[in-house]
Amino acid sequence: MTETSTVSVALDTAVLAATVMTALDTVRDPELDEPVTRLGFVASCTVSEDGVAAVHLRLPTYFCAPNFAFLMVADAFEAVSGVPGVSRAEIVLDDHFASDQINGGVAARSGFVGSFGALAESELDSLRVDFVRKAVLAGTDRVCRPLLAAGRTSDELAALTLGEVPPSADGDRLRARRAELGLPSGDDSPLLVDAVTGEAIGVAALPLHLRKARLTRVSTEANGGICRGMLRDRYPHLSGLGQEDDA
Repeated sequence: MTETSTVSVALDTAVLAATVMTALDTVRDPELDEPVTRLGFVASCTVSEDGVAAVHLRLPTYFCAPNFAFLMVADAFEAVSGVPGVSRAEIVLDDHFASDQINGGVAARSGFVGSFGALAESELDSLRVDFVRKAVLAGTDRVCRPLLAAGRTSDELAALTLGEVPPSADGDRLRARRAELGLPSGDDSPLLVDAVTGEAIGVAALPLHLRKARLTRVSTEANGGICRGMLRDRYPHLSGLGQEDDA
């Protein structure tokens, strides 16, 4: 191989690795509703000349819940496997008490029950849905707080549609989470809906709904801060790829 072709291959693999990282941006911690990249959970990402993408993930503690960990590793596997040019995805969770079961199960596409046997009560679909519902509640608070601060009344909030809310990243994120659940997410959809049924929240139920949304958002963000702190303590000299500083 000539020097020119060697450089070309290196550039190609670097570009593909960057594309893999972009795919990993779509993988979220199910509880925190944040990308594993931004949280610092991606320890390394490389792509070989034959297209094998090797991604190593790490978590804040050795005993992070195995169901949460499994979801992230499985989602990373699917995201990376779907990148054009990747011939095989190798997703490895390091330094976790259930790494062997999780890594082997995801690679074999055995599912959570197939990976953990009698220790697993069921697959994780319902757990995933529960966390997306919490994300909808937290997102509702993020979108509504600026509106309330600007002087919007409860009656006005109850009557607003998503299309009438000023554009924002938080608004886009709320729409996306609602769409994941099959909840109304178009411009003419009510801003405030029940995270289970999708029905509009009326004025009478609005105060309780907003309190739940605020508590969910505060809890999620507090957990995120704790996880970031534990990750820094566990890996003080190793920043994750794509990691962002605490907000």
